[in-house]
Amino acid sequence: MKLKYIVILSAALCLLTGCGGQKAATSSSDAKAPTTAVTTTVSTTTTASAATTVTTTKPKSEPPKDLVLKGLDSVEVYEDISLDSFITEKNVDLSDGSVRLNTSDTGVFEVEVPYIYNGCVFTQKLQYSVIDTTPPVVLNAGWEPNHKVGTPFDLNDYVGFADNFDSDPVLTFTGDIDPDKVGLYPLTATVTDSSGNFTTWDLKICVLNEVPRPVDDNPRVNYSDFISRYDGDNVRFGIDVSAWQTNVDYNAVKEAGCSFVIIRVGYFYSEITMDDYFRENIKNATEAGLDVGVYFYTTDNTQDGVREHVRWIAEQVKGYELQMPVAFDWEEFANFQKYHMSIKDINDVYAVFADEIEKCGYKAMLYSSKNFLGNIWSEETKASHPVWLAHFVDETDYDGEYAIWQASAYGHIPGINGDVDMDIQYLDKKLD
Repeated sequence: MKLKYIVILSAALCLLTGCGGQKAATSSSDAKAPTTAVTTTVSTTTTASAATTVTTTKPKSEPPKDLVLKGLDSVEVYEDISLDSFITEKNVDLSDGSVRLNTSDTGVFEVEVPYIYNGCVFTQKLQYSVIDTTPPVVLNAGWEPNHKVGTPFDLNDYVGFADNFDSDPVLTFTGDIDPDKVGLYPLTATVTDSSGNFTTWDLKICVLNEVPRPVDDNPRVNYSDFISRYDGDNVRFGIDVSAWQTNVDYNAVKEAGCSFVIIRVGYFYSEITMDDYFRENIKNATEAGLDVGVYFYTTDNTQDGVREHVRWIAEQVKGYELQMPVAFDWEEFANFQKYHMSIKDINDVYAVFADEIEKCGYKAMLYSSKNFLGNIWSEETKASHPVWLAHFVDETDYDGEYAIWQASAYGHIPGINGDVDMDIQYLDKKLD
């Protein structure tokens, strides 16, 4: 009886696996195995029984019970910080220490920290606080501003300030002032941000019957002298113009040693307005063989607003080849707080402007004075695109990178009646 079962099993195995290395037959005649196959079948049956597969389950890996993973209690708002810098204590290796923390707002945040233990990756959630400990920056201290007697007094009209995070820091002052009485009034001003950080300074308000006109006693500089003073390897000279310079003779300008001109295309206060002389300036400068760029003066405080600026600029310069960049010119820092922006906000506005300009196929450039390059524009912003430095001194001590230096606003050049801004381009500094 046992042999019968072995024979049947042998036949079944031959049908399924084949015998002697041959493919198993499916015809009825092949299914009839010879008697001598009984011995072989016994062996095959034994082999099949020995080949039974046994599955072993590996114990699931668990995180360490003695895990040490601690981070900083707090970080500064907008701080660029990675897990490598954030973690202060650990007894495991981080899986990716380059992960950046979210510091885009103040408050309590949570970060998942990936780490490696016994060859496996686990995560641990850690909490941290984002705080603002940076006091507001005074951009215009006022010093001794003149106020006309009998008119309403608002200290915001005479000072300027900004905060890294708060778009609406609060100005207060101590001291007495009577705007209806002529006199010199000492005040102490304080600007406080939403986190309680504050900056204090002293100033005096001069209440006068008549506010005197500013006196222009700036010396004028001939363009030829300007070139002689700064000429050398890797430099060339240019000017920038707007409607303040009328009926420019660009052939004469070029003969005077000028190689490029940056032209105001327009400006924005409450609406976009084209410079009265833009069409004439870009046409005549191009025909004279000068390299040409443009700049746009704006007081806009929104990202959507500068996107609209860019669309408008691209339309105006269509058909002209620009060898120089399109410069962003924002200068309303004397009363910056009236535009309800933080320092982060205005850097973001410029970043959008530059990105949109480059999408249109043009180069972007930031125009600013030394003072605000130091107080307003971030290192990231200044490194992202070329800088056009405005600093009206014989020798600038600005230690940041810049591709063009606007060294004087009081130049005299053949082909222009009156003053013109004079510029130096450093050819070893890229404009893209």
